[in-house]
Amino acid sequence: MALNVTGLAVMAVFYVLILATGIWASMRSKKEEKKCTGDGMEITLLAGRNINLLVGIFTLTATWVGGGFILGIAEAVYNPTLGLVWALMPVPYVLTFFLGGFFFAKPMRENKYVTMMDPFQLKYGNVLSSALIFPALVADVLWVARTLVSLGGTMSVILDLSYVYSIIISSVVAIVYTLLGGLYSVAYTDVIQLILIFASLWVCVPFMITNPNSLDISLTAFNQTFQAPWVGKLEPRDVGKWIDDFLVLGLGGLAYQAFYQRILSASSCTQAQVTCFASSAFCLVLGIPSVLIGAVAASTDWNRTSYGSPTPYERGQAGSILPIALQYLTPAYISVIGIGAVAAAVMSSMDSALLSSASLFSSNIYKNIIRKQASDREMQWVIRISVVVVGLAGTALTFLDSSVLVFWLVGVDMSYTIMFPQLVCVLFFKVSNGYGATVGYILGLVLRILSGEPLIGLPPAIQFPGLRTDPEGKLTQYFPFRTTIMLISLVSILLFSWLASIVFNKGLLSEKWDVFKINRKQAKAAAAAAARAMENKKVHPDNKNPAVSKQLLDTTSC
Repeated sequence: MALNVTGLAVMAVFYVLILATGIWASMRSKKEEKKCTGDGMEITLLAGRNINLLVGIFTLTATWVGGGFILGIAEAVYNPTLGLVWALMPVPYVLTFFLGGFFFAKPMRENKYVTMMDPFQLKYGNVLSSALIFPALVADVLWVARTLVSLGGTMSVILDLSYVYSIIISSVVAIVYTLLGGLYSVAYTDVIQLILIFASLWVCVPFMITNPNSLDISLTAFNQTFQAPWVGKLEPRDVGKWIDDFLVLGLGGLAYQAFYQRILSASSCTQAQVTCFASSAFCLVLGIPSVLIGAVAASTDWNRTSYGSPTPYERGQAGSILPIALQYLTPAYISVIGIGAVAAAVMSSMDSALLSSASLFSSNIYKNIIRKQASDREMQWVIRISVVVVGLAGTALTFLDSSVLVFWLVGVDMSYTIMFPQLVCVLFFKVSNGYGATVGYILGLVLRILSGEPLIGLPPAIQFPGLRTDPEGKLTQYFPFRTTIMLISLVSILLFSWLASIVFNKGLLSEKWDVFKINRKQAKAAAAAAARAMENKKVHPDNKNPAVSKQLLDTTSC
């Protein structure tokens, strides 16, 4: 196949548009810095807590609707061993946003934290919070790698562009506009990207549905035609795994810094909650085109297309079914529009991961631990360097498929089995302390490793009920073991926190052994120190005047 020059030209226009938007947003960011009395780091990372509602909805939705979202849904629907019933992403994401809006947005936004890790640092101290930051940073690096892999594979199918070139170009563009304006650039480019995703995919769908080589998807939904029905079937013995996957996607998302970056950038607590609720509806709508594309691919006689035989599934290309369908089931000019949708989805997730990891490192590690007296200008450079380092690390991992898979699994599982119970405890249970958090962290990590992972060839040392070989011949846990580990971690945090508080508060052990300073006198001192730290970040948790408190919560840092 010859290089698609027209397609490359269209992609060049797309990248110029995104870069121009990023430059415009960076100019706005600089104007805000001049007007604002708050620090520049907060403007870069949280847009001065002044993102308007519509932009907030767009950027939160675009963060979750990435390359993995639109390609993953199409793959699940097309895959004859899975089907629509296993295309879980849209509905769990609704759960993520609703729970985030109802329970997590208020405590995070009211305290005006800068990152998700601030409550950990204030309550547990620097050492333990640094250990907890590590899995979040790893997850972000792998997020960058995975999004670039999805774009590289798609471009190689449709444009016949070198995998290496497509990844490097996309990476450079995303890094540059994220560097230019921080969250302002990310948020406003997300608006453009989300519009492109929505419009491009819906333009492609009618051409696919009316393709003469594809049957009516309503006929193949429940009937065996070219392959198993695309709706799929949930066997009773698979229910445990289905529930586990659903909760990993739904609750694991609540432990990502990228989610709280959008929440904390809202101008008020109420706006943060509305942003979550509105974004849930957008995720559902944006999942529909991918479902239809996967269904059409499952209803296509590939022998009659120029793709030929065997089918994409038989060739092991089910993961690339969306770009393959765009290439062989739509006119050339339409397939180019489709690649724009994939590129937009990838960029909207990559920039979020870049800024997310930069926020954690610059605010929680560099500013709070390494250089507490760092100037505002110094912090701006730390943020920029962090963005570049994470971008380069993620880009490098795209050329090591096995390593990407390993780190991706570590990131996803730790966000659910480790970070989610930790976040719940630190926000909603006063009894939680460093001892319980440490036990929960170690216990969750050890149990997860011992449970095995078939995708990386890690055999299960712990065999939960229902362990059996999956359709691909890999030994798989069909019991909801990740949810079990998450609950064990949650209970252990609370239990050992309670036991530790009894031991030290009742004098069963001397105060000199109290590493995390949880006895009453030291707890008061820690609370005072936390209050002073919050005051430095323009937070006033002890204000007794309701009217003043409301005013503080409903204003920006400017």
